[in-house]
Amino acid sequence: MYAMDALDALRSIPDGSVALALTSPPYALEYQKEYGNTAKGEYIDWLRPFAVEIVRVLADDGSFVLNIGGSYEKGKPTRSLYHFKVLLMLCEEVGFSLAQECFWFNPAKLPAPAEWVNVRRIRIKDSVEYVFWLSKGPFPKADNKQVLAEYSADMKRLLERGYRPTLRPSGHNITHKFQNDHGGSIPANLIEAGNNDSNGAYMTRCRDAGVKPHPARFPPALPDFFIRLLTTERDLVIDPFSGSNTTGRVAEDLGRRWLGFDLVGEYVLASRFRFEDAEIVSASLLGPEERSASLAMIENAA
Repeated sequence: MYAMDALDALRSIPDGSVALALTSPPYALEYQKEYGNTAKGEYIDWLRPFAVEIVRVLADDGSFVLNIGGSYEKGKPTRSLYHFKVLLMLCEEVGFSLAQECFWFNPAKLPAPAEWVNVRRIRIKDSVEYVFWLSKGPFPKADNKQVLAEYSADMKRLLERGYRPTLRPSGHNITHKFQNDHGGSIPANLIEAGNNDSNGAYMTRCRDAGVKPHPARFPPALPDFFIRLLTTERDLVIDPFSGSNTTGRVAEDLGRRWLGFDLVGEYVLASRFRFEDAEIVSASLLGPEERSASLAMIENAA
C-alpha cells in the first residue's frame, strides 16, 4: 500500500494487468468527512479519470467492483440520484458493462439522517448500499462455485429424502437434477455483513498506538466475496481508495497479489496493523524479478 494519489498510481500500472479493481471511494455526502469527499455536483467529473484508468489496466475478462452509498438531497427528505448517474457515466461514457447490481446489507447501520428518520419519523432506516459489479467485456472471469452458501434446512431435507420432479405453477420445470448436492446453494446478490467492529485487532492497535483509524471501513466479508468470485490465486487485485486496507488484507489471505493507494499517510501507516497476525503468502507467489518489477512500477510513479 502506497501513500500517493491513486490517479498517479493507476497511470503507472501496465495495460491489462489487473484482474479486479475493488474499491469504495468517498461518497458524495452533504457533510464533509475528514478523509475528503467531493460534492454531488462535481462527483461525476471527479470520478471519471479514475474510471478511465481502471478500464485500461483491467484484463479483458477483468472486473471493477464499486461500492457506493446513496444520500439525501440537502434539506429535503428525497434521495439523490448521483450514484445512478455514476453508473450511467461508467457504462455509457467509459465503456464498462454492468455485469450485475449487488447490494450490501448492513444490519448494524445507524438510522440516518436523523432529521427525517429519528426526529420527524417520515423515513425509514437506510441499511443497504449499492455494489455495482462492472466488467471490461461481456464475459468477465467469474465462478460462483467459489462463493456457495450453506444449504437451507429445507434443502438439506430434500437432498436427504429425495425430490419428485414437477412443473411449478410459475412455469419452472423442476427436474431430478434439483436434488443433486453441489456443495451449497448459489448465493444471492444481497451480501449481509455488519460493520460495527469497534473492538477488532485493527481498531484496538490504532487506539494503543494513538493513531487515528480510518472512519469509513467496510467489512472483510465484502472484498472476500468478490475476490473469491472474480479472481484466482496469483491474480492482481487493486484498491485505489484503500483507506484502512481491508481489501489488501483479504487479498493477502486468499493468495492474491494486491496494490492499494491512499492520499493520507497516517491511514497507510495504520493499515500495517491489519497484517500483524497475517500469514503472509502472496510474496511467496512472486519470483524475485516479478516482485522487483511490481515495486519499481509504483516507486517510479511516486
